[in-house]
Order: sequence, then C-alpha cells, then structure tokens
Amino acid sequence: MKFEAIAVENIPLIQKGDDLPSIICERIELQDRDIIVIASTIVAKAEGETFRLENITPGEEALAIASRTGKDARFIQAVLSKSKEVFVEAPFMLVTTLAGHTCVNAGVDESNIEEGFLLYSPENPDSSASILGARLENISGKKLSVIITDTNGRAFKIGQTGVAIGIYKIKPIKRWIGEKDLFDKVLEITEEAVADELAGAANILMGEGAGGIPVVVIRGLDHYCEEETSMSENYRPEDMDVIKKGLRCLQKKN
Repeated sequence: MKFEAIAVENIPLIQKGDDLPSIICERIELQDRDIIVIASTIVAKAEGETFRLENITPGEEALAIASRTGKDARFIQAVLSKSKEVFVEAPFMLVTTLAGHTCVNAGVDESNIEEGFLLYSPENPDSSASILGARLENISGKKLSVIITDTNGRAFKIGQTGVAIGIYKIKPIKRWIGEKDLFDKVLEITEEAVADELAGAANILMGEGAGGIPVVVIRGLDHYCEEETSMSENYRPEDMDVIKKGLRCLQKKN
C-alpha cells in the first residue's frame, strides 16, 4: 500500500480572475481518482477576496472589541464581517466563519500577499471546490476530487497543520463504526477525518514561506465519491460540541 504526494511546481502569482484549473492542468497530467489539494490563499486571490485596511469602516461591535483589546478596529471589523460567532477576543479572535469553520481571525491573512493588502478566506469553500473540481474534470477528462486547505493551529498543541475547509467529490469523514479491530472488538465511535489527514499530508510539501507550493496532487488513494459532499459533515453538531458550550459559558461569566 502506498500513495504519492506530488507538488505542482511553477504556479505563478495568482491574480483576480485567473483560471486556476487551466493553470494546474498546464503543469501536471492528472489521472483518474487524483485528489487535487489547493491552498485557500490562491483560491481567494483568484476570487478577488483581497482588501486594504484603510477601506474598512469599523462598526460599533468592532469599536467595542478594539477598546477592550487594543487591536485595530478595522482589522476586527474585517474578521467580524466573515464571522457568525465570536468565542474569544484576545489574545486572538477565535470565531466560527460564515461557512461553519472555527478558526483564528476568520482566516483573514496578511501573509503571502502584496504589501498593504490583506486576504479573506473563500466565503463558501465547498462552492469554490465544486467550481474548481468541475472545471478540472472538464479540462482533464478525468474523475477527480478537490480539497481546499487552510493552515490552522491546534487547541492543545504547539504548531500549525493543514486542514480541509472545502471539498468536492470526497467524503470528509470515513466511518469505521461497526468494523472490527485486531482483537475482533466492534468499533463504536471511530470516525477518521480523511480530508484533514490529506490536507495535512499535502501541507508538508506546500510549506509556509516564499518557496511555498500552493497545489499538491495526492495519487494512489481512492476516495472519489460521486455524490455531493460538504465540509459540514466534518463539524460537530451544536448539541455535542462541549468546547463551544464551555467557551460560551466563559463569555457569560466575563
């Protein structure tokens, strides 16, 4: 058993309106059941999700948070505009994005973009993955899956890793419930976060610095799925999310 992770090299600096699928297909010959892993930064750039702080006018909530934290109210407003719930205000903003992904600063990023600009995360990553995937399949004539990734920290560990925020034709979770382990015991709760695992594997090649690779092809693993899929399957239901419940309780106390 083996799989390959192939860096798609020589991707140019992406601008608004660039045809990412054509750019990718010009640089690698795709095969049936390939999984194309794409960094959210270039997806957002192609979609024009860039802005300047001076063009942001903070609202009352942003001004109130800024007065408590000492942060730039314009940056806070940028984060709020892409968030549906704020759990932590300082030392960073921990929020749930409009798409349902819980992360720091709603994915608003000032790295890997021209000086003076900041970058929003794709507003609907599943939709972005579907559009890219359909076009990649059309150009290549192959059956393909797509994962859009972002870099996230972990609550209880130092360091960042790649995680999936948008998918196309791949299930985010592999459920082992009902299968048996080495000792013939029936598994009752095991659910494997396949899309996140693949995002993390690709992130090793992607890197974070100036020589970063924004597209990686995973080959040799068959996770292709004909049916419609969504990252919402990966997010814990509200009634089961004890961490969010705890954070809300802390907010009330404060």
